[in-house]
Amino acid sequence: MNIFVSGLSYSLSSDELRDVFTSHGEVSSAKVVTDRETGRSRGFGFVEMPNDDEARNAIDSLDQSEVKGRKINVKEAEERPRREGGFRR
Repeated sequence: MNIFVSGLSYSLSSDELRDVFTSHGEVSSAKVVTDRETGRSRGFGFVEMPNDDEARNAIDSLDQSEVKGRKINVKEAEERPRREGGFRR
């Protein structure tokens, strides 16, 4: 299950985000989203957990919890609509 996490401290790394979720089960990936130009955190990220039951437990346990002094929001990520490529005329 793909999990969306917002409200992250701007100093939180992807490894630290992984560590927050690891206590609730197996984490296949964790990524803090960064600005392309500055490389600085945008304050949100995604965590992928292969076991849906563990993922739901993590969401229930971690939503509205405090990490590095900030209250985080945790929910199942929504599918992004596919963007059509190419140039428009």
